[in-house]
Amino acid sequence: MNKKIAIMQPYFFPYIGYFQLMKAVDEFIIYDNIQFSKSSWINRNRILINGKDILITIPLQKDSDFLDIRERYLADNWVVVRVKMLNKIREAYRKAPFFGQVFPLIQKCIEFDEKNLFKFILNSIRQVAGYYEIESKIIISSSIAHNERLRSENRIISICKSRNADAYINPIGGLQLYTKDFFETAGILLYFLRTSEIRYRQFQNRFVPLLSIIDTMMFNSREQINEYLTSCYTLI
Repeated sequence: MNKKIAIMQPYFFPYIGYFQLMKAVDEFIIYDNIQFSKSSWINRNRILINGKDILITIPLQKDSDFLDIRERYLADNWVVVRVKMLNKIREAYRKAPFFGQVFPLIQKCIEFDEKNLFKFILNSIRQVAGYYEIESKIIISSSIAHNERLRSENRIISICKSRNADAYINPIGGLQLYTKDFFETAGILLYFLRTSEIRYRQFQNRFVPLLSIIDTMMFNSREQINEYLTSCYTLI
C-alpha cells in the first residue's frame, strides 16, 4: 500500500478505535459536508460513573434536520452545560491514575470557545491526536474536490481518487456495506480495521467496554495507549 486513507464523521471524544484508524492511515478525512444525524455519536458519548456507562451530550440549537454537520451550532446554554459536564467528568475520574495528566486536556477541549459544532469537535479530535503524537494528516472533506452528490461506496472512491490514494481502510462495521471487488474495480484496495478486545482496570468495577477515549485516557498511561493504537487491532 502506498497511500492509505480513512474517512469518518466527527465524534465527540470517540472510543479508541477511532484513533487506531487515524494512526493506521496517511490521511484521515473528516466529513463536515454530510447531514447531521441525531442518532449518531457526533455530539455525545459515554463515560463511566459509579460503574455504569452514562451519556454526556453537547446540546445543540434547534434547527432543520436536513442541515450538514458544519451547519449546526451549540445551544446558547452550552456555557452552563459545559460546567456541569466538566464537574461530572471530574467527580467520575478524580481518583483515576492518570486524572492529573488528562483532565487539563479534556477541560481545554470542552472550554474551547467555538459555537460551530464541527469546528468544536474537530478541535478536540486534533487535541487528542496531538497528545498521542498521531502524525496522520487530518483533512476536512469539504476541502476536497469530489462529487458530493455521490453516495456510499461511490463517494468514498471519488474521494480516494481525488487524494491519489490506492487503499481505503474502514471500521469493521462497514463489512456488510462495502465490497472489496467493487473497490478493486476502481483500482483501490479495501481493508477493514477490527479493534481487538481492550480491557483495563476501571477502579474496582466490572469492565465496561467501548467508552469514550476519556475513559481510556484516565486509566492508561500514554505509553500503554500508544501500544493500543499500534498493536491492538487487525486489518482484514
